[in-house]
This record gives sequence, C-alpha cells and structure tokens, in this order.
Amino acid sequence: MERLRHDDPSHIGPYVILARLDSEAAERTVPERRYLGRTADGERTVLVCVPRTGADPSRWAVEAEGARRLSVPRFLHVAEVGGTAGSPWYASPYTPALPLQAVLAAYGGPLPEDTVRRLGAALAQALAALHAQGVTHAGLSPAAVLVTPGGPVLTCFGAVRAAAPDGTRRSGLPGLDPGCLAAEQASGGRPLPPGDVFALGAVLAYAATGHTVPEQSELPPGLRTLIGSCLSSDPAFRPRSVREVLGELVAPGAGPTPSGDLPEAPYAHTGTVLDHGTVPLPGRVVAALAAQSAALLALELPTPQQPFTTAQKVH
Repeated sequence: MERLRHDDPSHIGPYVILARLDSEAAERTVPERRYLGRTADGERTVLVCVPRTGADPSRWAVEAEGARRLSVPRFLHVAEVGGTAGSPWYASPYTPALPLQAVLAAYGGPLPEDTVRRLGAALAQALAALHAQGVTHAGLSPAAVLVTPGGPVLTCFGAVRAAAPDGTRRSGLPGLDPGCLAAEQASGGRPLPPGDVFALGAVLAYAATGHTVPEQSELPPGLRTLIGSCLSSDPAFRPRSVREVLGELVAPGAGPTPSGDLPEAPYAHTGTVLDHGTVPLPGRVVAALAAQSAALLALELPTPQQPFTTAQKVH
C-alpha cells in the first residue's frame, strides 16, 4: 500500500480514494491503476481499478465486464463495473492483498520451492477452470497475482486484449511485462491457452528467482525443466495445457495420466498439495498482509472542505 500522488484521483465512482496498491517501482508492469477506496459513509472498503494510460478504455471496460461475469475459483471477484466509455472502473470487496512483487519484497527475496509449487498449483487450477470454459486469461504476470490470506487470486483479466485489441504488435506496450508475453502474442497473435501456459511459467520463474526471464542456473533444480518448457518460444514444446503443468507441480516426474492429461475435474485430485484449499504463507508475508490491513483501517476519510463564503462587513 502506497501514499497517493498528486496525479492520483481523489474519487472514483462512489469511492473516496485512500491509497495506491502498487509501489511506484512496480507499476510499470501493472496493466491497471489500482487503488484502495472507501464509500463516503465509511461502511465499505474496496479495491478499485481503472485503465492505465495507453490502454483502450472501451476494450478495458469489456474485459472488466467479462471478469465480473466469470465464476472461476481464485479469480478476483469483480462486484461492480461503472464509469463512462472514456473513464471506466471496476471495484472488488477489499481483503488484505499483496501483489506478487510485494510478496517477494516482504519475504526478502525469491520464495522457497515448496511455496512456489503451491502458489503455481493454485494458479494452474484457476486457469484450468477458465480454459475449460473456452476463455483465455491473456494478462497473467506477477502483477496479476494478488496474494491474500487465503492464497493467490488472479486479476488483470484480458490485459493483452485491452492493450492492443486491433491485433497490432503488443511487445513493449506500457503495463505488459514483456517476459510474460509468448512470442505468438508479442507479434500480434490472438491470445490462446498456450500463451497462458507461457505466462504461468514466467510467474513461476519470478516467484522462484525474482525475474520473469531468468537464467537456467538461477532456477531451483526441481523446477528447472518445467519452467524451461513453459517458457519455450515454440508452443509445440510447451506443456500441452495448464493441467499438465498442475500435474508436474503436484507430483513431480509422474508425467501425464494414461489419458494424456489430468482428470477432468481440476479439484478432484486426492493427495495434492492443495487439498486444504490454502497456500501456507511465510510468516513475513503474513505480517505484511496484517500491516496493510491495519494501516488501511487507520486511514480516515478526508474531511470535506467547507464551501467558501464571502466575509460579511460589520458596521
């Protein structure tokens, strides 16, 4: 959570803006401007997002509405979409949440391999459920992963589509981490599930090393082959689906099932690392989440300024 800057809005829709979610250092790879806000009566606190400069606001609004209609576990619940065609916004109920960059900062560096596996498995489950509906995330990156007390949730749905909806070259566009863009998407191809597999590999690499484009020697030996295959420039050499990635994260070296993939229900496995539905977080990350919540609770709504009145002459 960061202090507001002079160019930040004081209000978005019905919400008074209290703070920014992302640090200034991280925001160049965040495809949305994300704020913490509260209703004027102080009753509700929300995460409220608006498109960043360079995005297509109309397409961004379409993607926001698409996210609102999604019913996928571990996707950020979008409760409201509002604004105008040129200035759209969406809001989600607030829960303590740290972007993945802030998680590594709180921990003091890359995460342990077991935590990376659990985090990745949760994200792979979410993407598997999304792909089963025939939808591609098209925006997965470290910035799109918010870690909450209940584990990670995915945000920034459709960021690639909103950044360049006309199919023009997307590489290097503001807010899109180039290390998370598959070659076929960077050259203007339509976002498809293999692109999400690539982006998931980049997120795993970031969690394990602090970089989305690491050297092979930086990767933990137990994740080196999996992440390397996800980051292949040729989709044919990547895992065939996020379900296959999930299988390798849950049961390293077991390979695909005889049917060639994991069972159809992505939550039906027995003995997986996520049977309890949560991702255990390091103590320093839990402390950072608690600190964010306490700091936000301590913030008071700005006092409304009294209207200016002309002084009366006294005779």
